Amino acid sequence: MKKPQVSQLADNTVDDPTRPVELILGGNDFTSITATVSDIVLERKTPRAWYLAFFATAGLTGVLFLMIAWLFIRGVGVWGLNNPVGWAWDITNFVFWVGIGHAGTLISAILFLLRQKWRTSINRFAEAMTIFAVVCAGIFPGIHVGRVWVVYWLFPLPNNQAMWPNFRSPLLWDVFAVGTYMTVSLLFWYTGMVPDLATLRDRSKTRIQQAVYGFLALGWRNSHRHWHRYEKAYLLLAGLATPLVLSVHSVVSFDFATSQIPGWHTAIFPPYFVAGAVFSGFAMVGTILIPARKWFGLEQIITKHHLENMNKIILATGSMVGFAYATEFFIAWYSGNPNESFAFINRAFGPYAWAYWTMVTCNVITPQLFWVKKLRTNLAVMWIMYIFVNIGMWFERFVIIVTSLSRDFLPSSWAYFRPTPVDILTFVGSFGLFFTLVLLFIRFLPMIAMAEVKTVMPIADAHSGERRSVGDYHGDIPAHIRDGGDRK
Repeated sequence: MKKPQVSQLADNTVDDPTRPVELILGGNDFTSITATVSDIVLERKTPRAWYLAFFATAGLTGVLFLMIAWLFIRGVGVWGLNNPVGWAWDITNFVFWVGIGHAGTLISAILFLLRQKWRTSINRFAEAMTIFAVVCAGIFPGIHVGRVWVVYWLFPLPNNQAMWPNFRSPLLWDVFAVGTYMTVSLLFWYTGMVPDLATLRDRSKTRIQQAVYGFLALGWRNSHRHWHRYEKAYLLLAGLATPLVLSVHSVVSFDFATSQIPGWHTAIFPPYFVAGAVFSGFAMVGTILIPARKWFGLEQIITKHHLENMNKIILATGSMVGFAYATEFFIAWYSGNPNESFAFINRAFGPYAWAYWTMVTCNVITPQLFWVKKLRTNLAVMWIMYIFVNIGMWFERFVIIVTSLSRDFLPSSWAYFRPTPVDILTFVGSFGLFFTLVLLFIRFLPMIAMAEVKTVMPIADAHSGERRSVGDYHGDIPAHIRDGGDRK
């Protein structure tokens, strides 16, 4: 079936109150949606550019594990840590990657519960990025402790060695929070993908593909009973995942807020960190989504309307982050605590002022361009803005951690932190791991939630005049599978 040219697509960013927004463009129907998404995995020959990108990112992943091995051999002295900066790029990277993983759960769970139909074209991609970002984040708490051979002390162990972990430690809270978030996010992602995996199973042409996708599809037959159980499970997991969006990064912020270090000991950290996590997460989703929709011809499914809505959320959360920056300075002044006041003056005008103003420029000033609709819907502008936000949010975590530690209560112990090549290569290598997992996901799994996209199309509306069978709502289901459903 010939696909419509992108130039023929209507502009669905026009705000017309007389008609609903058309979320899927190009005159697509259920069959064309199934073919467009499935063919990326099953029919298209793997492009040479994919292999080049994969080998590049796999090489960076190898660098990551090489740096970790060197760290295990030599100790944390290979990093630029000093006294008093005992945390630096390790925890900065941990908080950064946990924040990247927030957009997927928010798009999938909260927007699902709020019945936001525009989420359906981007939720699968965002959910996958959540899993991969949390995988990257989970590396750093384990390797930063120094004595990695006893990292299992972080977990709640039987008391036969009389060394219960300290349950008052935020590091142990991180284990529970991030572990729970990873588990629920993985279940949510996989559960939502089961109907689409069954579609890949039914359209596969090789025995290996049929066996693999058949195993992953868990015997899905597209029956009414299966859909009923699926919708119940999906709703339950959405309800479980929603509070995790708020709790996970709040718990991560407790790593700092429960301490006595000036600049950390403040109650604004939990909401401030959550807003920043959503902010950076949406930016990373957009950073990868814009090239992906172009390379794989998904402009009719992932439209400018979807990207514009993402930009509105980035604008809102970026403004919240900017408000939090200003509030921190007000609290420091209003508290009358000279140590607290000095900590924030030092951030803005001390030796790390370059990092602070980079953070403010990227996180507060540049997102304000999204107030202008022409800029908010311009692909080149929004992609550049996403890059700036990603840079700014990494610098935010760096500023919070390093500036507070480098100049604490005792001037005699002040020291300036400088990263070593091992610090830099470990951070770059974590991006290699992240993008390697993204490339594998794009190549072997459906990046668009076909079953959910079809529910928001006009043709799925019972009042549209179209009569459709159950199988038609999820593409070309073979008759022997469709008719073999559980009719009880």
